Amino acid sequence: MSRPNARAATRPILRLGLGWIALGVTGLGALLASPVFGESHEKIIVSHGYNEYDELKYSPDSPHLDYVNPDAPLGGEISLSAIGTFDSMNPYATGIGNWGALSTVGYEDILQTTDDEVGSYYCVLCNTIEYPESKDWLIINLRDDVFFSDGTQMTAEDVKFTLELLLEQGTPSYRTAVNAMVDKVEVLEPHKIKFTFADGIPRKGLINQFGSLSPWSKKWYEETGARLDESRLEISPGTGEYMLDSLDVGRQIVYRRNPEYWGRDHWFMKGRGNYDSIRIEYFGDSSAAFEAFKAGVYTFRRENSSINWATLYDFPALDKGWVKKETLADGSLPGATGFIFNMLREKFQDRNLRLAIGHMFNFTWTNTNLQYGLFQQRESFWENERLKAAGLPEGRELEILEEFRDQLPDAIFTEPVTLPQESGERPLDRRNLRKALKFMAAAGYTPGADGMLRDASGKTLDVEFIEDSQSFDRILLPYVENLKTLGVNITYNRIDPSQYQNRRQENNFDMRFAGYSSGLVEGSSLEQKYGCDDREDIFNAANYCNSVVDILGKRIQEVETYDEMAALIRAIDRIMRYDYFVVPVWMLQENWVAYFDMYEYPENLPEFGLGHLDYWWYNAEKAEALKAAGALR
Repeated sequence: MSRPNARAATRPILRLGLGWIALGVTGLGALLASPVFGESHEKIIVSHGYNEYDELKYSPDSPHLDYVNPDAPLGGEISLSAIGTFDSMNPYATGIGNWGALSTVGYEDILQTTDDEVGSYYCVLCNTIEYPESKDWLIINLRDDVFFSDGTQMTAEDVKFTLELLLEQGTPSYRTAVNAMVDKVEVLEPHKIKFTFADGIPRKGLINQFGSLSPWSKKWYEETGARLDESRLEISPGTGEYMLDSLDVGRQIVYRRNPEYWGRDHWFMKGRGNYDSIRIEYFGDSSAAFEAFKAGVYTFRRENSSINWATLYDFPALDKGWVKKETLADGSLPGATGFIFNMLREKFQDRNLRLAIGHMFNFTWTNTNLQYGLFQQRESFWENERLKAAGLPEGRELEILEEFRDQLPDAIFTEPVTLPQESGERPLDRRNLRKALKFMAAAGYTPGADGMLRDASGKTLDVEFIEDSQSFDRILLPYVENLKTLGVNITYNRIDPSQYQNRRQENNFDMRFAGYSSGLVEGSSLEQKYGCDDREDIFNAANYCNSVVDILGKRIQEVETYDEMAALIRAIDRIMRYDYFVVPVWMLQENWVAYFDMYEYPENLPEFGLGHLDYWWYNAEKAEALKAAGALR
């Protein structure tokens, strides 16, 4: 079973610098920027986009992105499933309500990324950006033909208002970080805005940080009195291709293409946003969702269950050729998922205890017997040869770590970084059980006559594991049984999605399945995920904190080359793997998809995107044939 966090998949990321991007093909020498000189004689760069480390692949007169079909027909509907419920359409109120799937679909960033490059950002809502070599400020020259879905024109005042609203009502980690970054925001002209960055703040990532704002309508917020930090069913107007059409709370959401979308002929948008509507159907559990797909209640399924993929795709619609089942390549970085410890809990402060618990998870047996051998075991937080720590530290990585030798364990320097254990073919690996008992003894726990581990005062080791998906039981229950054999007084508590979200947001858990999103380019978002200042932030799933990681994370914001950033990431990866706050599980670098045979995609899909909601399209003739055959409801 591969289980990307569905909540994370639809959660908006309030960007803090270089985000979760993938490493792709380097630039082709396209026209990048035109230097001019200001009164201070500092060179001013004027460009249609930005890349921190490399050239931009696309020029401002490119006809379209290389991986789209610019002649893709418009029309039709794609429908997907979601599990659980929703009671809000405001995803920015991160601690309030269950927000609906794809509720940010109607918003566009000013600068946008591609699926075939690393770290490139292109003007979409702007014509050009301007900045000095020092990167002390950024001017964005906005387009004057961009309109919100309610027909009002987007201006620089909307951009300024958006940032001010985020700084007033956004998440605490965002407010703290961004307030420290920007000194002044000025509307220079109706479609020209300037961000002056604060002194003493690293310039790394600031241009794409502020260039990637998604403008909201100042007029709408002022007229409605809506707040960013409240639960509500209304979506503020956006500039994007799609807008809310209808909803049935907890059951269904439909988005429709804005017929007046301003950017239909923009080169960056050609061949994209091809559906008339996107429909989301909600189900109480994954089994009900799968049965509904088989019956044609919804039409596109991105499978995340290995048992389903291996055993259940033999239903009539597939046999008749109505449904296609495909495995498509996925070159993006896999998420750093696993069984996370709540590092705010006192009992988890001992690394030996965490290692003991981790040694009882048997990946080999789980993958072979429960996951049909479809996965690989994840080791690194950055599973890529450029960024993954390997063997003993050497070269630039070693130089970085040597600066902190007195703050780091000797093992960081003397022991090759590996998985904490290899597992055997039986559910309970006796070798790892013996190792786990030694770790527990080092943590002060010994088994009593009843087999339960107890500390010196006679207290048992009580651990609660929370989960909200019934389909995950078959993976977790063998692990729970192994922990019971070790002597842990473990409780597996499966709760409903609303209760799970509340407990997650309140950090009221011992262990759960979760993880972190990683990118092949990292910037200040690293602090939001792993930093001590944001330890209890929603994006730091395990509430992790390490002072050396904090320092290295800040250095990433100052580096000038990709190689230096990569060395810092390898050092961080090595430290975090030693700290072992996530029990690593499995990874899958493929997309498992099944869909009714009325969707098509470009032959040259990009390395870093599936694009089923972006650059796939609907074949009306095939759809009519399926309807005539009774394949769809």
